[in-house]
Amino acid sequence: MSERIFNFSAGPAVLPEPVLKQAQRDLLALPGVGMSVLEISHRSAAFEQIIAEAEADLRKLVGIPDNYKVLFLQGGASLQFTMIPMNLLPKGASADYVLTGSWGQGAIKEAKKLGTVREAATTADTNFNRLPKSEEIKLDPNAAYVHYTSNETIFGVEFQEDMNFGGAPLICDMSSDFISRPIDVNKYGLIYAGAQKNAGPAGATIVIIREDLLDRVPEGLPATLDYKNLAKNGSMYNTPPCFAIYICGLVFKWALNDIGGLEKVQAMNQEKAAILYKAIDASDNYYRGHAEADCRSLMNVTFRLPSEDLEKKFIKEATAAGLDGLKGHRSVGGLRASIYNAFPKAGVEKLVEFMADFQKNNG
Repeated sequence: MSERIFNFSAGPAVLPEPVLKQAQRDLLALPGVGMSVLEISHRSAAFEQIIAEAEADLRKLVGIPDNYKVLFLQGGASLQFTMIPMNLLPKGASADYVLTGSWGQGAIKEAKKLGTVREAATTADTNFNRLPKSEEIKLDPNAAYVHYTSNETIFGVEFQEDMNFGGAPLICDMSSDFISRPIDVNKYGLIYAGAQKNAGPAGATIVIIREDLLDRVPEGLPATLDYKNLAKNGSMYNTPPCFAIYICGLVFKWALNDIGGLEKVQAMNQEKAAILYKAIDASDNYYRGHAEADCRSLMNVTFRLPSEDLEKKFIKEATAAGLDGLKGHRSVGGLRASIYNAFPKAGVEKLVEFMADFQKNNG
């Protein structure tokens, strides 16, 4: 197959076509370098320019203040589940975790191996179909930090604005809605995101950390897991994920120059999600959303059909129609349409058209 289909995968996910075309042009030889971007040394002037531009464009795109360090790391967001308590949870202290899905559960599970942590809130009792109400969140005023996940890909719930969970440093896993909307970085102590949803390909993890938190890093940590060491060496203590960083840099330029910044990115995402949620809500309960209406994700739309047999048929026929990656996670079942930044509006419209025809033929 040589023509592109619509990729609804939750990640690794769709990349902007201009980024793919630029990477294709540079793959054999970077202009002025004579080597593939896959071949250049991370110590070369060419790569130093690539990572410097990627950081500068990300700072401009997101509005990252000067007192924050930007790190391009490896290991995925899941490694950050370990690195955060290892670096930022002092011995004898405790941290709070707000759980709204599987990724929050994964984060607290790893943190418990390294120190004392608390569930400040959880919506597990309703299979994570909503966000916790303010009165349900029980914070420790002495917590070392408060951790939450802004968007849960599996259950399709999302905090669509910056949160305020007390006075402790706020740590957020933004893996699946990073650079999908404007944020106020000053409200956070640390933001982290695996790149493979909105920011680039699998292989790179972005960490934005306030400089004062580096003072918490204890002595004696393994060098590649030490935020202070990684920041001191500009993300290049060891060989970084060079190609993934190069692609991230192209994505940042696309969001800045082609789209026009995060306010326009957000408007684009809101429009796409509204089209799909409207179709679900207008189906007379044939399609049923998993998440409560006021908690719905703009990134991952989760929904069910009247039976599992119909869901299997829907997935099979949708895939044949060029709508790939719609199978829901086993924790929820049903369908999941991931419509990240680079996912085109035309793909959402084709899915909605397919949904209407499927309901007509199988209702």
